[in-house]
Amino acid sequence: MPRKHHKPEEIVAKLRQVDVLTSQGRSMADAIREIGVTEVTYYRWRQEFGGLKTDQVKRMKELEQENARLRRAVSDLTLDKLILSEAAKGNY
Repeated sequence: MPRKHHKPEEIVAKLRQVDVLTSQGRSMADAIREIGVTEVTYYRWRQEFGGLKTDQVKRMKELEQENARLRRAVSDLTLDKLILSEAAKGNY
């Protein structure tokens, strides 16, 4: 069975849906089952996206992507620097 990858906006909506269902008197397990995920997934989502709003989640994901891009750039530049320093020493 293929795994479904939920978008951050969908995750926030499902977390809110569980809050609404539990406030209506349903048990936590029933509310989680109704949104179609496991309890482990729900608690992992709640830990990551707990108090965020949809626009905050979008911004967080954008920042994570930018951070990954910058980390790759720094590692590439560090490697280039090491190669050039070795070539300058004559140890090639």
